[in-house]
Amino acid sequence: MERRLAAVLIADVVGYSRLSRLDEEGTRLRFQSDLSNILEPFFIEHHGRLVKTMGDGLLVEFRSVVDATQCAIEIQRRKAAEADKGPDGERLDFRIGINLGDIIVEGDDIHGDGVNIADRVQGLAEPGGIAISGTAYDQVSSKLKAGFVSLGQQPVKGLGDPIRVYRVLLDPEAAGRTVVEKNRRKTVWVKGLVAGLAAIAISAALAWWQPWTWIGQDGPAQRFAYPLPDQPSVAVLPFINVSGDSDHDHLAEGLTDDLITELSKVSGLFVIARHSVFALKGSATKIQDVAAELGVHYVLEGTLQRADQRLRINVKLFDAVSGLSLWAERYDRQYADLFAVQDDVIGKIIAALEVKLSEGERDRLARIPTDNLEAYDNYMRAEQQGLIWRDVETNRQTLAFYQRAIDLDPDFADAHAGIARIAVDVWRNDYNYLWSAAVARKIAYDAAGQALKLDANNARAHTVLALLQLVDGRASEAKESALRAVSMQPNDAEALANLALILAQTGEHEQALDDIERALRLDPSPSSSLQLLAGIVYYTARRLEKAIPLIEAARETLPKAEAVKEYLASAYAQRGDQQSAAAVAAELLKLFPDTNLTYYSYLYDYWREEDLYRHLFGLRVAGIPEWPFGFVGAASDRLGPAELKQLTDDKTWVGVHKNGTSFAQFFDKDGNTAYRTSNTNITGRIEVKGNQLCEKYDGYFLDRMVCGYVYRNTAKGERTADYINVTPQALKFFSIER
Repeated sequence: MERRLAAVLIADVVGYSRLSRLDEEGTRLRFQSDLSNILEPFFIEHHGRLVKTMGDGLLVEFRSVVDATQCAIEIQRRKAAEADKGPDGERLDFRIGINLGDIIVEGDDIHGDGVNIADRVQGLAEPGGIAISGTAYDQVSSKLKAGFVSLGQQPVKGLGDPIRVYRVLLDPEAAGRTVVEKNRRKTVWVKGLVAGLAAIAISAALAWWQPWTWIGQDGPAQRFAYPLPDQPSVAVLPFINVSGDSDHDHLAEGLTDDLITELSKVSGLFVIARHSVFALKGSATKIQDVAAELGVHYVLEGTLQRADQRLRINVKLFDAVSGLSLWAERYDRQYADLFAVQDDVIGKIIAALEVKLSEGERDRLARIPTDNLEAYDNYMRAEQQGLIWRDVETNRQTLAFYQRAIDLDPDFADAHAGIARIAVDVWRNDYNYLWSAAVARKIAYDAAGQALKLDANNARAHTVLALLQLVDGRASEAKESALRAVSMQPNDAEALANLALILAQTGEHEQALDDIERALRLDPSPSSSLQLLAGIVYYTARRLEKAIPLIEAARETLPKAEAVKEYLASAYAQRGDQQSAAAVAAELLKLFPDTNLTYYSYLYDYWREEDLYRHLFGLRVAGIPEWPFGFVGAASDRLGPAELKQLTDDKTWVGVHKNGTSFAQFFDKDGNTAYRTSNTNITGRIEVKGNQLCEKYDGYFLDRMVCGYVYRNTAKGERTADYINVTPQALKFFSIER
């Protein structure tokens, strides 16, 4: 490893990310044009070596700091001369930083403090300007026809002592002068008493007006939407795919996801959730405005470019309060080195923010999700599909990607956890559009179990397990699993929200409210799914004033979600808004005509009694009927125990559902039953309990024994069948097969 003294120049495009969001291809082409036509010719003329480009930045080594500074001056004067040739949106401005210091040479690359200081100095340059370190100034101040502004001692991240920094004055008339920025007016030669009095008057006016106070109040620190957390707070902006091929978009998004996920495992950080940063994708927003909107101190941004098996990734970490770049790196690697790049980026961020890792965190960050990059590619595609409240086809596509990842690498824990996540939502909401409840429950348990077998610290698998245990009535185990998920990934808004749900439904309302508020702080622009989940937590904790706005917001993007209308109808009713409650209940019944209170009483039988009573009361007030399709039977027509036993003793029912589906159901003498339609064939058990006929089909309706009534069909109005069977799930008209 070689060390030497060198002059280092770093140039960076002002607002490159914003310009790329507006016109990615045009910005890239203008950068390449400036590099080829202006920058590189000046580098060659002044004996500079272009070490590398770093996305929107350049690292150049010179033999002489005089050459480096003269080169920078000529570049900026050339750029200024061309400023009037086109509109602002078609011109790139550069900041240039120069340092004379010790560097480390490895092959064609250079790094070390000499480079790091040049990068920090570059951040203090004005757009279209140049800043140099004190060591550079000492060498060039008397050798160049230029003026300088002293910025005094400036703290530099990563160095113990501050360094002197100077800005270069490009105006030829300033040559040979050095002024102090904070007291610049003292360097002006005052000619005559009038000029002196004018200066005094201006000073007095400034002292009264205090423009620096106004500027500070308009700065990002005063415009944060939220108070900054006690821990270092970070937002990872969506990486920009500059490959020119949209098929690699998922790779850029996947890299963003993984960095967020990995950083979320560090308890010493505060990391904004995926949805909130992706909500800003494509917006022409400055870094400091992003930080202010999300309420974070630091922002990471980057670009990704893939060409066959080559991968180029540029990353920058900004201090949004000061506006300085803390760290930047360019990676030119093989695609197979993707995980090594991620690991290096994570390590550099943690080092830059001076965060201490626990032993467990260090082990979790060192874990590689899979050795199979094709499996990883499929996993990232699955993740980009979204996670819950989707249509059937999207769910199928997502599952196919997860399954393909598992086929390629059976030990890929995250892919197993992804399947478990979809399955548990299908099961606990009693949906049957992908699998029967029995199959969904088994898949959820098996997939979560397999994920935890492969990775005992998988946060998503612990969250899935917690939801399974909650619905199964094992509340203490559910809480333990949810807490484990949060401990594994303390910045995961989803894990925190699910913990809050479990705490709310087990009566720990205060802690539930704390956790859901932290989840929403981690995800300040939450997805509709998180809005709904948070709304349910507030609803369960008796905070209707917070629950209703969140559920209303989710309603806009989830117009066909049953839970949205169900909770909103009950919440309106409990608030005393009968008109709104009835309107939402009508929407619910239009989408799901068989909605009924008896069904919900079985679906939520794991709730606390007082919570269930309150929920059903609200739905009843809103207008939800007791039985499917609003059925009400006459007590005189209801069959008693003896008649029910006779009707189910070695008999076959033949009939039709309210929705028109034909069915047949056989009963033997031992309480076994077989039910069949054109697309369903299941077996189960029955019991007669008083005047009710109760049925249980393994794996269906959360494995609950469901009871209903049988009535004589005396009216014969709607159907000609002899009997009517009403259950929480169906309204059937049937006769006994002769």
